[in-house]
Amino acid sequence: MKKVYNIGVEATLEVIGGKWKPIILCHLNHHGKIRTNEFRRLIPGISQKMLTSQLRELEQSGLINRKVFNQVPPKVEYSLTPYGQEMDPVLNVLCTWGEKHIEKLQDKGEDVLLMQRDEDIAMMHTS
Repeated sequence: MKKVYNIGVEATLEVIGGKWKPIILCHLNHHGKIRTNEFRRLIPGISQKMLTSQLRELEQSGLINRKVFNQVPPKVEYSLTPYGQEMDPVLNVLCTWGEKHIEKLQDKGEDVLLMQRDEDIAMMHTS
């Protein structure tokens, strides 16, 4: 049976939707290559089981590469594929919008905090 999407964003959200996938993709976009333990440090609150599941789904979608090094203890490194790198402008817009949204909430007196601006993360890894 043919799969039907009513609008293109449905297909996008099918691949990158959920709480963790966009965060994983943003970190890979900013950091380049990331090891599994590094993800756990960068993404507080994600369980190992959920991280593994999300990484596997992103790999199956062709957005990320998984490279296993033949060593003890095992080392696994993740990076964006060229297809995943096409998400760069989308991820940047989402990050910028999120930062503006947080500022708007703060202006309304809500108690919210942005730990680190995405732009600051990117600057740390390009210098």
